Amino acid sequence: MSLNLDGTGTSRFDTGMPFLEHMMDQIARHGLVDLDIVCKGDHHIDDHHSAEDTGITLGQAVAKAVGDKKGIRRYGHAYVPLDEALSRVVIDFSGRPGLEMHVDFTRASIGGFDTQLFYEFFQGFVNHAGVTLHIDCLRGVNAHHQAETIFKAFGRALRMAVEMDPRMQGMIPSTKGSL
Repeated sequence: MSLNLDGTGTSRFDTGMPFLEHMMDQIARHGLVDLDIVCKGDHHIDDHHSAEDTGITLGQAVAKAVGDKKGIRRYGHAYVPLDEALSRVVIDFSGRPGLEMHVDFTRASIGGFDTQLFYEFFQGFVNHAGVTLHIDCLRGVNAHHQAETIFKAFGRALRMAVEMDPRMQGMIPSTKGSL
């Protein structure tokens, strides 16, 4: 995995999970982060471990990239529509992993990818990035649109949260003095 939080939105993936790659491309493009991810998993069983491990590795890379969190905005949020679908994602670089994901996908799979594995991806991410993440798909009929609004909103919320705040320069964004 290679990650640049101050990137231009370029990406390259080789995970064996085409639909998840399409979704991670949304993170890169809308989060303006550069991502290069290679994952060689046990796809002969299913995509569960690979999806989870990709989320874990992304979380580890983000945690390393933000370091002590001095000067970042800390919080990010985004609403993203796509036709009939609308999702909201809110992230807090609190140092405490937590995931609230409320999505009723209208299909069990999209492009051969099990929609339950999106939860595993994000759970792996929050556990290793040390963030609290709320994901709500507020409406949607097309499962592809539901997923795409979630990942676009995640990219935009991530971008907002890790952005440097000139008014917080050199400060930890917490009254406790640490995150």
